[in-house]
This record gives sequence, structure tokens and C-alpha cells, in this order.
Amino acid sequence: MDRSAASQDPTIDVSLTAKPLRYSRNLFGHFIEHFHRQVYGGLFCPGSPLSDDRGFRVDVIEAMRELRPSIVRWPGGCFVSSYHWLDGVGPSRQPHYDMAWRVTDPNTFGTREFVQWCEAIGAEPFICTNAGTGSAEEMAAWVEYCNLPAGSGRWANLRLEHGEPEPHGVRYWSIGNENYGSWEIGAKEADEWSRLVTESAKMMRHVDEDLVLLTAARADLDWMLPLLRRAGERLDMLSIHGYWDVLNEVHSPVDYLTAMSRSLSPQDDIQRTRDIIGAAGLSGTIEIAFDEWNLRGWHHPSGNSPDAIAARDKNDDNSCYTMADALFTASFLNTCLRNADVVSMANISPSINARGPLHVHDGGVVRRTTFHAMAMYATLLGTHVLRTEAHSPGLAGADVPVVDHIATWDEDADEIVLALVNRDPAHPQPCLVTIAGHRPTVEVDATVLSGPSEDAYNDVDSPDAVRPETRRMHVEAGRLLLPPHSLTVCRIPLDAPGEPQFGRPSVSTSDWHLHRDGWQRA
Repeated sequence: MDRSAASQDPTIDVSLTAKPLRYSRNLFGHFIEHFHRQVYGGLFCPGSPLSDDRGFRVDVIEAMRELRPSIVRWPGGCFVSSYHWLDGVGPSRQPHYDMAWRVTDPNTFGTREFVQWCEAIGAEPFICTNAGTGSAEEMAAWVEYCNLPAGSGRWANLRLEHGEPEPHGVRYWSIGNENYGSWEIGAKEADEWSRLVTESAKMMRHVDEDLVLLTAARADLDWMLPLLRRAGERLDMLSIHGYWDVLNEVHSPVDYLTAMSRSLSPQDDIQRTRDIIGAAGLSGTIEIAFDEWNLRGWHHPSGNSPDAIAARDKNDDNSCYTMADALFTASFLNTCLRNADVVSMANISPSINARGPLHVHDGGVVRRTTFHAMAMYATLLGTHVLRTEAHSPGLAGADVPVVDHIATWDEDADEIVLALVNRDPAHPQPCLVTIAGHRPTVEVDATVLSGPSEDAYNDVDSPDAVRPETRRMHVEAGRLLLPPHSLTVCRIPLDAPGEPQFGRPSVSTSDWHLHRDGWQRA
């Protein structure tokens, strides 16, 4: 590599002087809505030979466990704004017409089934309430049904009658979904919304004061500031959403470079929300939940004609979910991790079918490219984010850096774990990593997600066209080579033998360890 070329290489300097920031594992959260084949024909298929006696697809449970999901949001989404929870509990359930998605829901999957499914996959349940056609009293009653001991009141006793003597213990609740939008059933004006949220939060906390409470918001000063001024002291998080390839009416997914060009947009949404929280004087008090996010928006043409409903099948076209989706996912998670002081939850939308990382069909499952990216972040990263300074040239054809990254610290292994994204669709990318100004030379363990091309995808007949590979990677004086259109997660040990490295105080390598407040003597 000649000197002029090397000077243009992406550089990442990892600081070990700043305090490591512990992030929330809820950044690797999930979302399930009663839309198309997410629930029925997805995770819940009574009578299928692949389902257990509760109707849960066993292969879906096993695949979801691979993602180590921390939390799952349900039942919506737009669906919830005309959903009444009483329709989905107890032994005698009647179908209802879902005004959001204009189909009939059988109500066979309700609160009990959701909580049981979360337990089966090892996730915490997160319930979004009906603030469209529902009321504050209905929301509080749902909290009582789920969380209070039998004998406490009417709704807790109803749960007992339904064969559930023990509370479900649902800690996370959200008031409403996208109620600021004209598309939402029961949309609200800003002042009306702030009053409803205030009273709903009050009533819900009177039932269970230990709730973690969110509400629908958007990064808009006129909408959010009245909400925060009136209801802010009763809230823990603001729920914001993002889809950066809008496809609801026309199914024409953007190409690889266009997808990469949009990977900086989540940072803008987070920063605007952060600024509004600060303007309300609530910095450090209220956090952000990106509890619906995906590169691709769901395809659902207007109307309830058979053709409009059938068009939703296009969401299950696996050829849509290429390395562009995987690398956008990685970039999104890097953004949330860099903002982990204020972003404490993110829920990919959805988890199963439609645009989700897991495609479920009658004979099995397909792990899409996004599944593998999600799994790498959920299982390989360290527990704390480290501060970095970075420079990268731009990606040709897209106004974004060619390399994106996050640096984390694995406290137990005493290793730095890097997640490195090479957005270049065709070329390997040299990258220089320095740690506290030092350039390590070391063989490292690396997990690499790439594919035969930037447009590669997994499908029923080719489920492993794109899959992570584990390899040894040589780092020479801090330099390593990233494959094209790839995500690489590698580990660099802090306890390398020899002279003290990586900014350790120069006494003895074994005498000093990185702690939450910086280097400390062992």
C-alpha cells in the first residue's frame, strides 16, 4: 500500500480515557403486530406439525432464541388503535374486524399467549395500549389484569377466572401508537394527546407504580413539547419510529447504494428528539425508544379489496432482503449504541415475516441477512460502549462514510470488541484501528457477514447463501482488511503479553484493568 493510498484509509481511534458507557440490551428488541402472517401463519400455527400443544411454532422459538431477544413489543402498531384487550382473553373469544388492516382477527392469540410466547423465547413482554378508540380506564384495567394479584379487583379476579392465578408481571407499557398521524385510527391533535397521555399515565401508575412507561411521540417540536410539559414527569421514554424506504403503496425497494445513503438518517431523528427533551428540561430523565424501525416500510396498498390484501404477500419476497438490509441494520444499531446515553430501546419491525429478519413458511424458516446481523450484535458485542474518533472517505455514489463502526468493551474477557461495516459494494476496504494511540499487531477472532454480491439474499431454496463465517484475522500495526459489503465483528485482547499496551498505566500489564470509570489498579 503506497503512502498516498494509506492516508485516505478509514481510521478509528478507540479512547480508553473516557468512562465506558453500559448500554441497554433492549437495543436488540423486537416487535410483533397482527399484520398479515406475523402472528397467524408465523409464530402461531395451531394444528401445524411444527407447532407445540399451545400452537407456537417450535422452529420459530428456536430461531428467535438465537437472537437473544431482550424485549418484544405487541400487539401493534396500527392494529392496536382499534384493539380491545378484553376480546383476546378468556376461553370464549369472538373475532373482531381490525379497522387498521381491514381484515378479521380471530382473537385466538391474545394477552396470555403473548406472555407465554415471550417466556418461551426468553424475552420480556412489552404491551402497547389502545389510545385510538380506547380510553385511559381501559389501559389501566389491562395493567390490573396483567400485574395485580388475584383478589385485588375486578380485572385481576378475571385473570384468575381465566386460569391464571399468578400475575403476568408486564413491566413495559406504551400509551398509543403513532397517534400523531392522520393514518392512525383515533388520531389526536397535540393538546388533546398530551391530556390523554397525562391521565392515562396517572391511572396506569395508580394501578402499578413500578411500570416503565412510554408514549407515542415524533421528533417534532410542536407535537412533543406540549406532551413533555404536561406529561413528562410521568413518563420514562418517548417512542419514535423510523422506516427509510417507504413502500406502503408501491412495492419498489431502493437499491444498495440508495439504502446505504439513508443510513445516517436515524442519527438525525435521535438528535432532534434529544434536543426537544433538553428543551423541555428533561435531559437525563426521559429516554428514547426506537420501538419500530426497519429500512423497508411495510407494503399495504389502500383498500380492503382481495387484490389489496393479496398484495401484502410482496412483503414476503425474500429477494428484497439483501446485504443492503443487513448493513443498514448494522449501521442503525451502531447509531443507537453511540447514543446509548439516551437511546435505551430499539425494536426491529417486525420480527417475523413481512419485513422481518425471520421468514416463516409452512415447511420451516429462513434466516434473512438481517437475522444474522441482529444475531451478531446481540451475541458478540461487549457490554459497554467506548468512545471513538473516526475518519472515513465517502462511499462513491452515496453521501456516507465508506466504513461505519462501534467499539465495545467485554468486561469479563477484558477485550475490545469492534463491529466494522464496509459499505463499499465491490471493494475490500483497508482500515486503521488505533487503541489509545497504539497500533496493535495481533491475530484476532473475527466473525464476518458478507455474500457473493451486495444483492445476495437467503431464500427457501438457498437458506445459507449469506451466513456469518468465523475466521482468524491478522491485524498488522493496527491495519486490517474488510471484505466488500460486509459486517465484521472482531475481538482485540487488552491483556496481550509484553510491554503495557493500549494506554494502560505503565506499571505492569496485569496490575491494571479497565473499569467503568477508566483504568484502575487491580
